[in-house]
Amino acid sequence: MIILTGGAGFIGSCFLWKLNSQGISNILVIDHLDSSDKWRNLLGRRFHDYLQRQDLFPYLEGNKLPEITQIVHMGACSSTLMTDGDHLIQNNYEYSKRLATWATTRKVPFLYASSAATYGDGAFGYDDAHDSLFNLKPLNLYGYSKHLFDLWVLTNGLADKVTGLKFFNVFGPNEYHKGEMRSVICKAYKPLKHSGIMKLFRSYRPDYGDGEQKRDFIYVKDAVEVMYYFCANPRKNGIYNLGTGRARSWNDLAKALFHALGTEPRIEYVDMPTDIRPKYQYFTEAKLNKLRDSGCQVRFRSLEDAVADYASYLEHEQYL
Repeated sequence: MIILTGGAGFIGSCFLWKLNSQGISNILVIDHLDSSDKWRNLLGRRFHDYLQRQDLFPYLEGNKLPEITQIVHMGACSSTLMTDGDHLIQNNYEYSKRLATWATTRKVPFLYASSAATYGDGAFGYDDAHDSLFNLKPLNLYGYSKHLFDLWVLTNGLADKVTGLKFFNVFGPNEYHKGEMRSVICKAYKPLKHSGIMKLFRSYRPDYGDGEQKRDFIYVKDAVEVMYYFCANPRKNGIYNLGTGRARSWNDLAKALFHALGTEPRIEYVDMPTDIRPKYQYFTEAKLNKLRDSGCQVRFRSLEDAVADYASYLEHEQYL
């Protein structure tokens, strides 16, 4: 049985879709179904059972445990705006340590989600070589909680026993429940349809024009293909970047959406909230040498093709 934490969340539910597409349904989904519509991500999906997050460890400590063949740990608080450090450490760090310890002690393959937020402002680059990760300085508590777990894996000699994936800017179906943490394209779609205008943040650095801040945008359908590769090859351990390896501007993203809708681009640049400005990443781009050297040859869609595909879901908030 595969344990999938965060299985009702954005990336987790899309990975559940991928597993189902491969005929795999012997899956125990773990999550925390709050008052959002996250539960809708599970509609039509096939899995053995569902447990609330807090019930997982009592389950694992039970006497009649089925054979666990793999743990895919996507569950976390993913809010980059969260300021409750105790909450983030408990949910993203302590919980992960406990689960990884359980898995590695029993030699159960363990794959977990890290984040490009660990790279901070990019001053130390975007190289996922293990030695370079100790230098990183995240800009927010979410990034720090993920960085802390990466460092725990490395300092405890587990990098050759588990697999971590540093997700860059993932977007696509099943993110509708995420509120302010939805991708820009998801948040902008309906206002753009109504007004014909897409709003982007102004730049506050002279080396970047308005809307020319760049991110490594990766479509969730491509991201789960990489996840599946590592699940199918559980000995390909280590911490890897998961992006396209090509940074694109917010203007490029906006133009791709206008093109998908068949309308002329009309972009309005608005002030960035003052509390975000010191923590804002102006450039991210995954270095993919290590990912490719692992044998993973997943081909990533272009930004334009990914946005066009996603637009076909956004009109009616369709799910995978």
